[in-house]
Amino acid sequence: MPVFDYDPPERFVAGALGQPGARVFYLQARAEGRLTTVALEKLQVAALAGRLDELLDEVLRLSGGTAQVPALAPTDLADDAPLDVPLAEDFRVGTMALSWDSENSQVVIEAQEVVDEDDLDSPDPAVLRVRISAGAARAFTQRALQIVAAGRPPCPLCGQPLDAAGHVCVRLNGYRGGEAAS
Repeated sequence: MPVFDYDPPERFVAGALGQPGARVFYLQARAEGRLTTVALEKLQVAALAGRLDELLDEVLRLSGGTAQVPALAPTDLADDAPLDVPLAEDFRVGTMALSWDSENSQVVIEAQEVVDEDDLDSPDPAVLRVRISAGAARAFTQRALQIVAAGRPPCPLCGQPLDAAGHVCVRLNGYRGGEAAS
């Protein structure tokens, strides 16, 4: 089982390539000349960002406000640069885990490779393990949420993504706006 360990990375970001509706999402970690790129789903990026914020808010709450956890992403940690190249996918993410290392005041993020449960001879899954500060986690979350939101706009009625080719809204029983028969 290869473990891609970054403690801490020089850079840890979420990114996407492609046109809205056909984007591919990635996590990238870089340190000391190493670069690890893993692919995942848009919903996984959104879930990771949401859970990171929840984890940090809970750490702050449980500490009574004494933990070194910023309420917002520090502006000096913002990273709006594109993904690093060469962009070579190391593996596709299946499951993810988060934890708080109170001894080092760090967030630990683990992304595990998708496992084919039908293949009994498959090797142990690869893992990307990243340890980052609370400030870096807030900055990661801010960028990840921006990337997720940069996709297709949602339909104001049903919330499903609007396509350039058209949208049949479930809230209008399959009709396009203004086409419903009386």
